[in-house]
Amino acid sequence: MLKVGDKLPAGTLYEYVEVEGNGCTIGPNAFDVGQSTAGKTIAIFALPGAFTPTCSAQHVPGYVEKADELRAAGVDEIWCLSVNDAFVMGAWGRDQKTAGKVRMMADGSGEFTKAAGMTLDLTARGLGVRSQRYSMLVVDGVVRTLNVEAPGKFEVSDAATMLRQVRELKGAPA
Repeated sequence: MLKVGDKLPAGTLYEYVEVEGNGCTIGPNAFDVGQSTAGKTIAIFALPGAFTPTCSAQHVPGYVEKADELRAAGVDEIWCLSVNDAFVMGAWGRDQKTAGKVRMMADGSGEFTKAAGMTLDLTARGLGVRSQRYSMLVVDGVVRTLNVEAPGKFEVSDAATMLRQVRELKGAPA
């Protein structure tokens, strides 16, 4: 499992892009994790699945609500990561009104999640292998904070905790 101080594993994530521009075509686009995190401070939060109750009612809305504060505290980008395909993540992003606030990054085959050691087997509940619920602050591809939830919990990976950690890391008042 990833830990503070580790470099993110190599991999590709996919994002459904609504508007063509900046070298991106409309539809699913592939993004290299290493290239996309180089020189940036990124708040990443991962969750078991798009359109699921806690994820839709609390996790994503919290980051959408705190996006401006996170950016003001020094975060360049916010990523929501889930083991879903880019089409589902794009539809969920539209539903959650994440445009310009949170990038909805798809790990459709779960390869990045496996490499990070963050899988959660929900096969018995009909969901297959998904991602654990967690958040992390990544600076230039290196994990600076990591908050992994206990099964069924939503206590440490929320946006307010991330904002406090960003401020502490940057030396600003919490």
